[in-house]
Amino acid sequence: MRTAIVTDSTAYIPKIVRESLRIHMIPLSVTFGNETYREEIDIDAEQFFVEVKQHKHLPTTSQPPIGAFVELFETLAKEYDAVISIHLSSGISGTYQGAVTAGTMVDGIDVYPYDSEISCMAQGFYVLEAARMASEGRTPDEIIARLDEIKKSLRAYFMVDDLIHLQRGGRLSGAQAFIGSLLQVKPLLHFENKVIVPFEKIRTRKKAIKRIEELLAEDAKLGVPMKAAIIHANRLGEAKAWKSELEEVYTNVEFSISYFGPVIGTHLGEGALGLAWYRP
Repeated sequence: MRTAIVTDSTAYIPKIVRESLRIHMIPLSVTFGNETYREEIDIDAEQFFVEVKQHKHLPTTSQPPIGAFVELFETLAKEYDAVISIHLSSGISGTYQGAVTAGTMVDGIDVYPYDSEISCMAQGFYVLEAARMASEGRTPDEIIARLDEIKKSLRAYFMVDDLIHLQRGGRLSGAQAFIGSLLQVKPLLHFENKVIVPFEKIRTRKKAIKRIEELLAEDAKLGVPMKAAIIHANRLGEAKAWKSELEEVYTNVEFSISYFGPVIGTHLGEGALGLAWYRP
């Protein structure tokens, strides 16, 4: 059985990696005024953060149209027997449900939509593992069982640098944003029951990073092999420095660097920093 792997753009897996592993991507979009851009195709993260500074209002974000899913699945049906379609959490986007609906509209291929219940490279971990297993000829049921295993150990925490983005996006009141900025509060967020919720409020960026390290240490101290990704919003230099520091301490963890692209960056804002990890 030949199984295709599909994900959406919010996994933020670089094109060169997607192509080498035969991962198919369907994009979400951001809209500035009357201009709509498909992320990872028409606009990348670097361009996005430049564009944001040139507009008074935040862009809006939108999920892929069901027709785009149908077209992709029908194309894959010519070469594959099945497709596992892995998407960002259904609690923050209708993308997963779009894959579910499209899967009922195509013939000649078995569609297995998978709700990662998370996003960004934490979602990408599932995609990369699924692609590896598909290349080995593993069945969809075997791949999904493995993804469910990953879900048991996967953890991710994100620090928001600028409260104004949360406030402008309707996730924080104006008064809270103002007071939080005065106190230098850096909300630590995570996914719980498929949605983004506060984990802790930390007073400074330095303390927030330290707290994420403490959470990593709880799992890394067991000494078992782990994979982790540092995720940044236009802060590559800081991400590289953090990676070097962590690698010296946690020799059992394989670290990589990823990023918050346009869609997720719209809600978290420039300067956001996160860390995701799991046991392979």
